[in-house]
Amino acid sequence: MSYDPASGGPQQPQGWQGGQPPYPPPGGGYGQQPPAGWGPPPPPGGGGFGGPTGTPEQKNPLSALFDFSFTSFATPGLIKLLYVVGAALLVIAWLGYTVFGFAQGAALGILFLILGAVVVLFYLAFLRLILEFYFAVVRMSEDIHNRR
Repeated sequence: MSYDPASGGPQQPQGWQGGQPPYPPPGGGYGQQPPAGWGPPPPPGGGGFGGPTGTPEQKNPLSALFDFSFTSFATPGLIKLLYVVGAALLVIAWLGYTVFGFAQGAALGILFLILGAVVVLFYLAFLRLILEFYFAVVRMSEDIHNRR
């Protein structure tokens, strides 16, 4: 039973009673759209959370290397190139060690072939981790700079 002070007396129970409401189904909500004007107003630059929806100005990564005023960052453009070059160098080194191993004997060649692949994957993951760290720092710096 619920009590509505405006009506002057106890009311008959209607619908779900007490406790914490059930969780919304996955995918968001209960199949209803929020009313127009719901939530905070959009930021002045457009877009929602995470910044403006427009694509940022894409510059040539090499032009950022020669930007002596440091108004643009070279990291976002160069990070793909560094990852590809690093992965290629790791694979070339692995193949070189494998060929060297087979030149010394079949057992050493198979060892370099199998264990070398594991080592290459480990170093590739480590390279990716380092590059993502630097990229995240640059993205945070850009976001802070754009907020000013």
